[in-house]
Amino acid sequence: MSTRRLRSEDYNDYSSTEATPDGSPPEGINSFAAPSAYQRFGESNGTTWFQTLIHLVKGNIGTGLLGLPLAVKNAGIVLGPLSLLVMGIAAVHCMGILVKCAHRFCNKYQRPFVDYGDAVMYGLEASPSAWLRTHAIWGRYCGIVQDPGFFVLFCFFGSSLQVISAANGTTNDCHSNKTTALTPTMDSRLFILSLLPFLVLLVYIQNLKFLSIFSMLANLAMLCSLLMINWYIITGIPDPSNLPLIAGWKTYPLFFGTAIFAFEGIGVVLPLENKMKNPRHFPVVLYVGMAIVTILYISLGTLGYLRFGASIQASITLNLPDCWLYQSVKLLYSIGIFFTYALQFYVPAEIIVPGAVSQVPERWALWVNLLLRTCLVCVTCLLAILIPRLDIVISLVGSVSSSALALIIPPLLEITTYYSDGLHPVTIAKDILISVLGFAGFVVGTYESLWALATPPISNTTSALVQ
Repeated sequence: MSTRRLRSEDYNDYSSTEATPDGSPPEGINSFAAPSAYQRFGESNGTTWFQTLIHLVKGNIGTGLLGLPLAVKNAGIVLGPLSLLVMGIAAVHCMGILVKCAHRFCNKYQRPFVDYGDAVMYGLEASPSAWLRTHAIWGRYCGIVQDPGFFVLFCFFGSSLQVISAANGTTNDCHSNKTTALTPTMDSRLFILSLLPFLVLLVYIQNLKFLSIFSMLANLAMLCSLLMINWYIITGIPDPSNLPLIAGWKTYPLFFGTAIFAFEGIGVVLPLENKMKNPRHFPVVLYVGMAIVTILYISLGTLGYLRFGASIQASITLNLPDCWLYQSVKLLYSIGIFFTYALQFYVPAEIIVPGAVSQVPERWALWVNLLLRTCLVCVTCLLAILIPRLDIVISLVGSVSSSALALIIPPLLEITTYYSDGLHPVTIAKDILISVLGFAGFVVGTYESLWALATPPISNTTSALVQ
């Protein structure tokens, strides 16, 4: 991956340029750039490599991680970890492709920043197809497909907090290997609804550096939770000889959807790189960060399935004992996911909000901005209330949106971007193979997820239902 960045010797550095008296970018800044893009790039103090690493790891660790033991069950104790490794390598490679293409378009169009949607739009404009060039503007909004994944966080909040609220069955015995059926004090849909005002206020925070404070809090909360979860797992792994090495073909598409949903951080790659003080360090940060994430995914997914076997649930936290210690683990992880919402909301908001705000008078800009953010959160909340099955929702969202963002679009973007330069046939074949595999997972995974969603759950299955 190229390490050349926007502030190279071939690119005009606008980071120290003062704005004009009316607040507009100075002459020479591309007028098509989103208003917030100039403001972000113009900030003098960027993030360090360590802060960027924290953001990158945080952007890839969320509810998808807790569903990976169930994903491994759907693939098999051998096929699951191997598939996670291959998927991790492919996802990191596609992130590198996205950054490389973004650098090319920044230099070509003299833009200070190119986000995911801009890169796809410029890639379509460079396509040899006249139809794609004509409809290139559609690429500008492709990053919006990441937004439906937010209602997975709402589903997780509902299922976790509902269990936590069932204090009637909570004990002081943390050595029991059983998770009893507790009687919740409130329907989880009401929990989802009660969190709505707080999440609305959280997404009003629009500064990425300020969000780093919440990111750090989320990292600490989730780190403590993961340490306690892993400790409980490794201290009681039974004989795994009865676990299938390779699961049935019908459940593998569900594995694909859940696994690719876990690798959901491609949308934050470009904003994070743009905010670095020294972007030339970003390739190292990317590979180190994603190596940490992939190792964590494989270890938790495999060990979690080994620990709980066929009884593994949609979120591994639902398998923890019903004692006060592990109830606090569930609460702690929920707090971490709560702060994660704002960081994941950042990318689609930067795509949707600036275009709408630019269409209204300046005196209404702030109100339109806040209204759109509120509506986006409300929509995801409504989806979570209507579709409350956590395991199937994760697989469905992963198959539909995450597969497109992480596997299908980036390889095709590389082909359209560098087609005129004469790509090597091996590179073309590699890109086509990744996109075809991603599309196959999208089709089959979506079908199986919708079929499972339409099928009433059976008792003792791994579906997490909202009562």
